[in-house]
Amino acid sequence: MEIISVGNQTITEFVLLGFCVRAELHLLLFTVFTVIYAFIILGNMLIIVAVVSSQRLHTPMYFFLANLSFLEILYTSSVMPKMLEGFLQEAAISVAGCLLQFFIFGSLATAECFLLAVMAYDRYLAICYPLHYPLLMGPRWCLGLVVIAWLSGFMVDGLVVALMAQLRFCGPNHIDHFYCDFMPLMSLACSDPSVAQMTTFILSVVCLTVPFGLIQTSYGRIAVAVLRVPAGASRGKAFSTCSSHLAVVSTFYGSLMVLYIAPSAVHSQLLTKVFALLYTVVTPFFNPVIYTLRNKEVQQALWRLLYVKQPETND
Repeated sequence: MEIISVGNQTITEFVLLGFCVRAELHLLLFTVFTVIYAFIILGNMLIIVAVVSSQRLHTPMYFFLANLSFLEILYTSSVMPKMLEGFLQEAAISVAGCLLQFFIFGSLATAECFLLAVMAYDRYLAICYPLHYPLLMGPRWCLGLVVIAWLSGFMVDGLVVALMAQLRFCGPNHIDHFYCDFMPLMSLACSDPSVAQMTTFILSVVCLTVPFGLIQTSYGRIAVAVLRVPAGASRGKAFSTCSSHLAVVSTFYGSLMVLYIAPSAVHSQLLTKVFALLYTVVTPFFNPVIYTLRNKEVQQALWRLLYVKQPETND
């Protein structure tokens, strides 16, 4: 990778401009996002502890949920500390650090795409094929699916970063974003970024549309199966849960698709940052609530862990 250069000067770092708002709002935004970040970390940590500590939660569904929680802790932590720093002072990041941030963030985002598809497929098997579910979702198969999801994310984005590292940068070193994202970095390249852009576009289409299509298919078949159940509270609860899951998943995938598959649809950098907030902050904030904290079994596990020791029941 070539060091960024301007004239005879060597530039060894980028400056993240973050949110260009009035200075008097910086402290307020810092406080708000710090609280959100703390909730994301705490909520996901509680989920992991609950799953590990409760024997009743040692099932495929909660195994996948624990992995999602761990992934989102890392995922959010790769972006938010620098974003928070930008509210207090100039957020500088080295060239290598910028590429590393994009690699970690992009890899975890891609891994989450695959993991969300695995979770939807798991629910489809559990609801539509309950008798065969224990055989179809055995421990080795569950572990294999999770390993594939994680490795796929790092392999895909490793290729993208390898291509980005071959580019030559010159000119301004200011990134008009709150983290090192692909398109803002490409706009600073003075060598031809077309190979990296085309590769990223193709990989984005595959890694976003295929898992999202699987999720839609899984939830569609779940909806058909639920409609066959006599009307009642159980049907309403199932539809409420599925719609909540699908709403958060659609927000995550939709914002990624807009920014990585159809970036020309976003006509302002402010709007780009808003879409980026949807998948970097909003969905990790709501996922603990939607996926598990509304779940009775997780609530019972947390209650036993934090307050009183109660015998585990099968209620």
